[in-house]
Amino acid sequence: MTASSRAATIAVSLWTLAACGGADSRGSTAPAPVPAGWSLAWSDEFDLPDGSRPDPARWGYDSGGGGWGNLELQTYTERVENASIRDGALVIIARAESFTGPDGIARDYTSARLKTKDRFSQTYGRFEARMQLPRGQGVWSAFWMLGADIDVAGWPACGEIDIMENVGHEPARIHGTLHGPGYSGSGSLAASTLTPDGSAFADAFHVFAIEWEPAEIRWFVDGRSFASRRPADVPPGGRWVFDHDFFLLLNLAVGGRWPGPPDQSTRFPQDMKIDYVRVYRRQG
Repeated sequence: MTASSRAATIAVSLWTLAACGGADSRGSTAPAPVPAGWSLAWSDEFDLPDGSRPDPARWGYDSGGGGWGNLELQTYTERVENASIRDGALVIIARAESFTGPDGIARDYTSARLKTKDRFSQTYGRFEARMQLPRGQGVWSAFWMLGADIDVAGWPACGEIDIMENVGHEPARIHGTLHGPGYSGSGSLAASTLTPDGSAFADAFHVFAIEWEPAEIRWFVDGRSFASRRPADVPPGGRWVFDHDFFLLLNLAVGGRWPGPPDQSTRFPQDMKIDYVRVYRRQG
């Protein structure tokens, strides 16, 4: 998609998303325009030549293996084989291949995990991405945020906002979650939703978003709100920690406690496509 065509779509109302109708050249839902009441603060439209790395001024990498606290099976790399621009989108690619990471351990899968840490962070706003998800047992895709103070506060005291997670054996379901002190892991504040027609999120592009206010976070898919959380939802002994800067992450994991490992039905490589990531601030 060209920059001029993107600019044209931004003039249209948010609630005319193609989840209610039209399609673009990829046969997917129409891009989300600037929603009323918000102004664009940061974005990446991924309009770079095919084969390019994502813009290093916007994105860094987490690399290595070790399970990432979830018994995941992949090694994250900085290779273009695992994350590069294709047809105006960022594509994160999970591959079944023997790969030895910097830790000297050979693992059977590779993928990528990108982050805006030390490049961009923001407190409050609307955070959205237009994505087409992978599918298959053992595939775990995510668009999420971590508190920018993680190096000092640690996890989960820094806070984690999962804007969208999908495990491939539930192709029509996404999850939105908060993790914080006293409500992390299996005890997190979680919600989920299904596509209205039961179609897989791998079949087309969809827009995943949160609107984060000082005392509320709301989750959206294709303009439809499906959950909200407030400080009153935090369990006794917990603490609401969503009042400081957070940075963005995009990753595609393989295996882990939640999805389990791939099986014979899982096909590789698997692609997670990101058409754009946009962050807004409230106007006025």
